[in-house]
Amino acid sequence: MDFIDTIKELSAKILREKEHISTEEATKTAWVMPFLNSLGYNVFDPLEVVPEFISDVGTKKGEKVDYCIKKDGDPIILIECKDQSTELDIPHAHQLFRYFAVTKVRFAILTNGIVYRFFTDLEQPNVMDSKPFFEFNMLDIKDSAVDELKKFSKSAFELEQILATASELKYTREIKRLIAEQMVNPSDEMVKLLTGGVYTGVKTQLVIKQFSEIVKRAFQQLITERVTDRLKYALTEESIAGENPVVAEPIPAEVNDGKGVVTTEEETEAYMLVKAILRGTLDVKRVNIRDAVTYCAVLLDDNNRKPICRLYFNSATKKYITLFDAQKKETKNPIDSIDDILNFADQIKATAANYES
Repeated sequence: MDFIDTIKELSAKILREKEHISTEEATKTAWVMPFLNSLGYNVFDPLEVVPEFISDVGTKKGEKVDYCIKKDGDPIILIECKDQSTELDIPHAHQLFRYFAVTKVRFAILTNGIVYRFFTDLEQPNVMDSKPFFEFNMLDIKDSAVDELKKFSKSAFELEQILATASELKYTREIKRLIAEQMVNPSDEMVKLLTGGVYTGVKTQLVIKQFSEIVKRAFQQLITERVTDRLKYALTEESIAGENPVVAEPIPAEVNDGKGVVTTEEETEAYMLVKAILRGTLDVKRVNIRDAVTYCAVLLDDNNRKPICRLYFNSATKKYITLFDAQKKETKNPIDSIDDILNFADQIKATAANYES
């Protein structure tokens, strides 16, 4: 099995078990140990993976880090684990900070079994940075992140190679975070920069405030357009790669089934977004749309007993998406736009995974 397939298999396992894992020990046993195993490390070999690693630090005697990975007898990665509900902030990494300074280790990982944050010492030698240079989310797997994660596997681990890219990864991550913040709440400086080429008048505070809303809407529309274009392209490629290739046609604004049921463009775009969320989790050819008078259903295997979600878009004032838990209990959630469906990606994946178990 390829590395990415192993990681995706573990991701599906996490989705199935997420509601049943509530302690740190359960998190380590069910998710962290399989994660280390997927990287090629033998979690049952104490010469390679040392659980409850102890290295006395100053006056702190007998303090432990959850795992230490060794290579040729030397520590190369320290790992501190928390339960899945824990926010991975710096106070939860205090042991890693202390151990980092007194061992030969160059990498440390803080994890809750779902998110893995990787640290090194880019800012000051032998002092662990306060910000990670890389983050891997088991429930939001990206191909580029898998490539970076693979560098930490036993067969591929090369200290200098990882350090060479760590700085770029760190600053790329921070710049992406800043861009995301500006898209949601653009600063006055950002508004001035973007309006400089389109507005020649004096940029008073009132003008900046007006353009701030325009900038936010422009960002949102640009993202929606890019996502829609990418989804159409991906689905076209999938169709062409199938056993019976077909020529993709533009999505019609409305589709009428002849029984008074109209599938709108918004419902079709939402359906495509759900397929994109599930892409990599299962074969998206199994995800189907079935419209009704009051709602539009997205089903697995075109089976009414396997609802993934329901779209209530018929109201002129409010849209809703209904999601299902493991017992098929429905929860109706209001949304302001199609993009808000992305906020429920984990639940959508979990629902689909429930039908596979």
